[in-house]
Amino acid sequence: MTGLIHSRRRFMVLSSATLAAAPWLASCASAEGGAAIPAKAIGMPWPNWGELPDSPPPEPQEGSVGFAVMGLGGYAIGKVLPALANGQRCHVAAVVSGNPEKAKKVAAAYGLPEDAIYSYEDFDRIADDDRVEAVYNVLPTGLHMAWTEKSFAAGKHVMCEKPMALSSEECARMIAASEAAGKKLMIGYRCHFEPFNLRAMELMRDGAVGQIRTIETAQQYRMGPTDVSENWRVVRALAGGGPLEDYGLYGLQSALYLSGEMPVAVKAVTEQPANDPRFAEIFSSVTTELRFPSGATAHLYTSYNDSPPSNLARVEGEAGVLLMDPATGYDGQKMTLTRDGVSQDLVPGDPNVQFARMCDHMAAAIRDGSEILTPGEMGLRDIALIEAIYRSAAEGREITL
Repeated sequence: MTGLIHSRRRFMVLSSATLAAAPWLASCASAEGGAAIPAKAIGMPWPNWGELPDSPPPEPQEGSVGFAVMGLGGYAIGKVLPALANGQRCHVAAVVSGNPEKAKKVAAAYGLPEDAIYSYEDFDRIADDDRVEAVYNVLPTGLHMAWTEKSFAAGKHVMCEKPMALSSEECARMIAASEAAGKKLMIGYRCHFEPFNLRAMELMRDGAVGQIRTIETAQQYRMGPTDVSENWRVVRALAGGGPLEDYGLYGLQSALYLSGEMPVAVKAVTEQPANDPRFAEIFSSVTTELRFPSGATAHLYTSYNDSPPSNLARVEGEAGVLLMDPATGYDGQKMTLTRDGVSQDLVPGDPNVQFARMCDHMAAAIRDGSEILTPGEMGLRDIALIEAIYRSAAEGREITL
């Protein structure tokens, strides 16, 4: 609860000071094709997220959908590749990377032949590779649109990592490219496949806490020393505004799928400390209030500059409280439902299944023609809301949606 109280106080103080956001993406340079992007900046300066397998995975099942993984950063190596290898209906069929040495090492670990290794320069030849039916785009956000369009032009389906793109216009282009190609587009919103969040959605639909009054979320940590030459997440042209698109998007999504509503108004405040190389181009924190048609409100806080780390969601209703802390991590989720003064810890499943389930969901949509749970339209919706949040902060007023 400390982080939530902290975020509310911060919003009141900053609102009274009428801090205005820097113009949203005003200086954002084109990242088409990845040109002029320092390789060091695209690297993932994070702790080790996982090792490569000691031996290649077993042969894929008949009818399994082959994915090319584009971008071999920490998340791709630690989460995406194992998820595809562990899925029931999908497998790793190729890798796409600008680092030949890394690409060869990853390909060998997953039993891929040399002709299943693609660079960005020769990516177009993937159009003739029948082993690959889909591309999982795990590049920095500023490269999502260009390489998603290239993937559709090559005749492949696309799973695009969140956030979908830098702007709603880019999202619309990606959706149009999907429709023109007649191929599927899915956004990698893993929490929609994670047992704790799925159970929380179900509880809210069933009225477990009664009429919802408030939703509070906090996603924060203190980013270590870095600058735009080292970390793509602090480069505006690659990451957008910063923590909101990256970490805070989980809080925004939580507010929407727990309330079951779309907001009618938004009010927000941003911070961007001076003379801090981490925040030369991006915001350090974003505080947001959402108003929903039912009268419920959501208070969202996200930051790259706060300790201790926090990742929680709390729903207070007229009949009880649901607390998830941690709420949207890769693992370690905890959930407590309190009604009539009695608290119950709920353990609906293993959070680690979210990655393989997400990839299998995409494979099922491709193979069976089933509906995608997290389509491009959802990604567009969220980016449009983020744009409204930044507009509210820049103009110092509530924005009616």
